[in-house]
Amino acid sequence: MSRKNLSVKIKIPKLIREKLNNKKINKIYKKFEKSLNLEDNFIVAVSGGADSLALAFFSKVYSFKKGINPKYYIVDHKLRSDSSVEAKKVRKVLRKLSIKAEILIWHGTKPKKNIQSLARKKRYQLLFDKCKKFKIVNLLLGHHQNDLIENFFIRILRGSGLKGLTSFSKKTSINNINLLRPLLEIKKEDLMFVTKSVFGFFISDPSNNDDKFQRIRIRKLIKILKFNGLDNKKFNKTITNLRYSNFVINSDVMENLKNNTFFSYNQNKMIINNEFFNQPYEIVFRSFSNCLKIVGKRYYNVRGKKLDNIILKIRNNSDFKATLGGCIIKKVNQTIIVSKEH
Repeated sequence: MSRKNLSVKIKIPKLIREKLNNKKINKIYKKFEKSLNLEDNFIVAVSGGADSLALAFFSKVYSFKKGINPKYYIVDHKLRSDSSVEAKKVRKVLRKLSIKAEILIWHGTKPKKNIQSLARKKRYQLLFDKCKKFKIVNLLLGHHQNDLIENFFIRILRGSGLKGLTSFSKKTSINNINLLRPLLEIKKEDLMFVTKSVFGFFISDPSNNDDKFQRIRIRKLIKILKFNGLDNKKFNKTITNLRYSNFVINSDVMENLKNNTFFSYNQNKMIINNEFFNQPYEIVFRSFSNCLKIVGKRYYNVRGKKLDNIILKIRNNSDFKATLGGCIIKKVNQTIIVSKEH
């Protein structure tokens, strides 16, 4: 598209238009645009890292082209003494490119263990609250191709099953909010180029060099595996095959829920018949986990040994009453009743 068309037909501000005129940046943007393919409004999570700043720039260009008005949020976890200063600097840098961002602060006592995992959960909670407030169902995240590989190996170390290994995709949904990752096919090196060219600035997280964090140790392991032949093409083929298998299982889960459950919206109660538990174990496990998520109104599915134990009791025809995932689970004759715990 010509410079004239960009300025007149689409009305992209001059400074943004000039950045986009760079051939390499424009080529990377086209991949982003094709991946996003969204007509509705969205919220963008900005950390200040190179990846999220590239996401902020591309999403702003996209918003001008689509005539929509996205919202941008920077989460200040207050885990480091200079985090607030950095958040304000990121906000100032974004403002120069007509990107107005709001800073969300994590108030309260900070954890001393499992810091990155808990910080991630809090970050999502703050962003989800904004999604609900403005009735926006799309949340854009800055995960890229390198993150996809790292996440796969982290899940392996956690003992994740097929669902967990394939859950990191372009689009996942949590409580009717779409988590969108339009950079997932773009290399980190390309995003670094975009951010350096557009902003000339990004925040470097000191934890990225700290071996006490599992993600950093995984990152180093991946470098060794790549040296021994694990290229992106082979990895993507593996992920594609696993996702196909996961799709087949999900189809069976949906059939099980459709045919063997009844959900009362008025009472927020799930009634499950005995045939529900006569399916292959993985189908039962996922289906039952979904039931608890629906009734308990939780962001995430219940997983783990407690759910295994309850399914075992049900299959052994034991009478029992238990609580899990914010739900009360009770067996009455050959029927399982799941209600919300008060």
